Formats: sequence, C-alpha cells, structure tokens
Amino acid sequence: MIENKIQKILDKFNRDKTRLMDILLHIQSEIGYIPQTLIQPIADGIDLSAADVLQTISFYHFFTLKPRGKYTIYLNNSIVAYMMGREKVAKVFEEECGCKFGEVTEDGLIGLFDTACIGMSDQEPAALINGKVFTNITTFRAREIIRDMKQGRKVEEMFATTFGDGKNASPLIRTIVRNRMKRTGPVLNMSYKAGNTLLKQVAQMTPKEVINEVKLSHLRGRGGAGFPTGLKWEFCRRASGEKKFVFCNADEGEPGTFKDRVILTEKPEMLFEGMTIAGYAIGAKEGILYLRYEYMYLKKYLEDVLDRLRKNNQLGPNTANIKGFDFDIRIQFGAGAYVCGEESALIESSEGKRGEPRNRPPFPVEKGYLDYPTVVNNVETLCSVVRIIQNGGDWYRSLGTEESTGTKVLSVSGDCRYAGIYELEWGFTVSDILEMAGAENTLAVQVGGPSGALIGPDDFNRTLCYSDLATGGSFIIFNESRDILRDVVMNFTEFFIDESCGSCVPCRNIPTLLKHKLEKILQGHGTEKDITDIKEWGNMMQINRCGLGHTAANPVLTSLKNFRHLYEDKIQKTVEFDSGIDLAEAVAESCEFVDRIPKF
Repeated sequence: MIENKIQKILDKFNRDKTRLMDILLHIQSEIGYIPQTLIQPIADGIDLSAADVLQTISFYHFFTLKPRGKYTIYLNNSIVAYMMGREKVAKVFEEECGCKFGEVTEDGLIGLFDTACIGMSDQEPAALINGKVFTNITTFRAREIIRDMKQGRKVEEMFATTFGDGKNASPLIRTIVRNRMKRTGPVLNMSYKAGNTLLKQVAQMTPKEVINEVKLSHLRGRGGAGFPTGLKWEFCRRASGEKKFVFCNADEGEPGTFKDRVILTEKPEMLFEGMTIAGYAIGAKEGILYLRYEYMYLKKYLEDVLDRLRKNNQLGPNTANIKGFDFDIRIQFGAGAYVCGEESALIESSEGKRGEPRNRPPFPVEKGYLDYPTVVNNVETLCSVVRIIQNGGDWYRSLGTEESTGTKVLSVSGDCRYAGIYELEWGFTVSDILEMAGAENTLAVQVGGPSGALIGPDDFNRTLCYSDLATGGSFIIFNESRDILRDVVMNFTEFFIDESCGSCVPCRNIPTLLKHKLEKILQGHGTEKDITDIKEWGNMMQINRCGLGHTAANPVLTSLKNFRHLYEDKIQKTVEFDSGIDLAEAVAESCEFVDRIPKF
C-alpha cells in the first residue's frame, strides 16, 4: 500500500531527481515521516543513489526518518520567544506530556521538539503543531493543548481564539496569526490593484525599457547585500542560455524577521506580478517562489491565487497578451534550513540537494538553477518593482536618500508596545523606530537579525541606509532588564552553530569555540586573552564561502565592539591564564569509581 503511494508521488513529479524536495515533502505529509525502508525505492525511482537521498533528508530540520508523534509540537526557541515566556511554556509541555524536548511520548502520541524562528516574533511564544501555527502561547494554553491532544481532538479544533485579521481568516488559510501591519508606505499601501501594471504598462514596454526603468530607480536588493536590481536583471538577460529563471527568495529564516509572512498573506498578487515583470525583463519562462517550510499553512491560499492569475491571463500562454511570453510560477517549499536564505544554497535546495552555498564565480545570473541564468530577488524587492513600473523610476528615486532610494519594510519585535511591520522611507534613525514602536528604557537593538549588528544607545541616532546602518529587516529591541551576554549573544551563537551547513571549516568550528569562550567568561574564568581570542577567531569567519558564514560570529563580535564593558566586568583582571577547568571536579566521578584520591 505504502509502496503504491510512493510510486504515485514519484510519477506526480515525473520521476525527476531535481524535484526530490517535493517528493520527500509529499511522502512525509502522507506517512508522517520518511521510513528508512523507503530510501532505496525512492533512489531507484529517480535514478539517484540511496546516499544522495539520505544526505538531502539529513540536511533539513523538518525531515525525519522516525515517527515524531501523532501530534508533533515544534516550539520556537528564538530569543524573542524566551523574552516572552518560552521557558515556562516549555516546562509545562514537558510536565503534561511526561517527556523532554527531543523526545516522543511512550505511546507515540506527542512529540516535543525545538525549532528556530518560525516567523512569528511579533506574537511569541509560538509553535507549529502538525503544520498549524499557535501564537501567544501561555502556560495555561499549553495545558489546554496537551489536554486536547490526549482527548484526540483535531489540531484545527484546538484554537482558542478567532482567526487572524485580513486574509488570515480566509477559508484557505484559517489561522490565528495576526498581521500586525503598523505602518504602510508608498509600496505596500492600499492603492495597489492586482495586475494593472502588468496588463496596462508592461505590455506596452520592451524588456530593455523595463530594465532601464528599474535601473533608473536605483532599487537595490532588500535581502541584505544591496546589489542593484536593474543591473542584476541586465546581466541575466545578456547571459547565454536556452532557458532563464526568476526566483523569489521567501526563505526569511533570520530570527526576528516576519515581513514576508505579512506580504505573502495580504499582497501575494503584487509579489507574483513582480516576478512576472522580472521574467519578462530577463526572458524567462518560469518563476519559482522558494518558500520556507514554516509557511506551509499558506500553500492552498497561494496556489489558489496563482490559479486565479492564470484565469485572468496574468500567467500562462501569452501572459498579459504579450505574444510569445509564456510565463508561469510554481512554489518550492524548503524543509527548515537557515542557510537556504543564501541565493546559491536556495538554488541547490530547489534542485533537490543539500542547501550548501556554491563557490562563486560563476554567479547565479550566469549559471544558476539547473545551470541556466537565474535572477534571485526577495519578496520586498519584487513588490517594489511593481510600483516602480507603475509610477516610474524617477518617482521611486525621489523616496529615501540619494544612496538608498525607496522604502524599507521592518519587522519590529522585542521589548516594545507595538511590535509589527513598519514600511518607511530609507533615512530614518534607530530612535525613530524606538519611538514609533513604543520602546522604553532600551538597552540594545539587534539590527538585521543575528547576522547584523547589536548596537547600544550611542548608535541610536544612526541612520538606517546602505551607507550607514544597513538591515535586511529584522529589528529586535532589548530593554534594561535583559542580560545581553547570557541571554541574547548566547542564543544567537547557538543559533548559528545549529544552522551551519558545515561546508566550511571556520563556520563548522569557530562559532562553537566562541560559545565556549563566552561560557568561560560568564562562569568567571575569563581573562583578557579570551577577549583577544574572540576577536581574532571571529575575524577568521571571512574565509567562509558564503555571506551567512561571514556573519556567523557577528553576535559575539558586535557585542564585544559595542558592549565591551560587559565582557570586561566579568573577566579576571590580575590573571593571565585560566583553563576554565576545575580539575578536581572533572576527575571526581572517575576517582570515586576506582576508589582513588587524586593528588595535584
């Protein structure tokens, strides 16, 4: 019976090995896990080795070779979740289930697992339970949830509040997630009409004219690197290749980021229109939305939007009545891997492989998906493109600053009254955000997520723009009650240890060494030499092949730069060397076992 299901799933994806991610996701959805006995049949069915299939499965957090319970709870362990009471909620889950995190109850009913940020930092603590999102979980709700599971209730019957605002209440979504859209600007305001720009303006323009308008706007990628979008499109259009592809990177795995979640919920038509415009500009026939697994609850809704666009001639044969322009979009889900936010790792994942970043050059615009020229832009960038074509490059360039044109969408969370999404023109200061978000007694702000910078009050008047303080969008606020080193820096460092793809030696080892140094300092065994080591070792991360690897030491390095006094206060000033090891304690157990008294 299972074997027949597997064969049907393989046939659904034409036994194409590059669709291995989809095949594995469908199998796990059908069975609940991927049995070890199915590895070889899967491999045989798509002409891969069992090792190839197994290495892909082992790379992603949400794939599993063993059952994880009839009810599988993934509780977010990001810093904001802890700030909002995650530790107490986790304790109640364990008490009520009778098992620890990382385990399944003896009867196989409930599995408890940690997971990194699930894009709900504005409504923590949050969890994924059998793919359904539960937000603002209290200890009381945790008890209710486990009670309902023991009674055999369906997960969707466990919600204890009304569905969220906007499209979250759609019959195709039906989630309790809230949008928390606190401020919209020129790009995300309500004036957008689906398809108008594509059908009325792009259809009258040549691909070159579209690219020139985007170049005129000075739009830069909103994913963090800030590469000029029009230039990227031009390079891709000029590249040789029988096919070309447009990718939308919606794998927002940076802790504290959730802006894409809101845009995908409320304005998916704008995103898909932006992808279609990009496809027309570079000469692509296919677009792929790479969406993080945590947003699987949006799948039916987004597929329905794509179907409507096809019916309205905004996708499909002769898209927008442009003869010969046959463009379509499909959704590719990930399976839980932060590194897939890096564009070449995302492409590797979409080809059914481990999401390991590629060596560059060549860049994706030359050899990307399936070795064809590929443009990768993120959600915010592609939405901006729609407004640029609609209103003109000059209009967009008039927004923001000279070097950072247009707007930026921020995900604001942490110690503030008004967590949520804010769209602002580039050029605002950190203080502006703190004031808008209702933050008080702020000790520190993490700008750009863990891979960004942890700044203190001396930097709150700095301007957010590419020439000063750039950000991918995450903005986490910490007030004076927080222990910056013990809680914040340690949490971020552990995140990078867990999320390293393991390809590069520095990324595989140095974050762990930095964690040990941090633990040593917090335990009172640190010396000045440990601080020197932290700085020297952290700088070695630049050897890594990808941008995410370059920034994996940033939690420690930027906290050392801007909060050095916190380190200085904890180290021993008169001691040159301290191993950090209590030798007597280290050998106590072995000595007791052999009945020996150690001599030092």
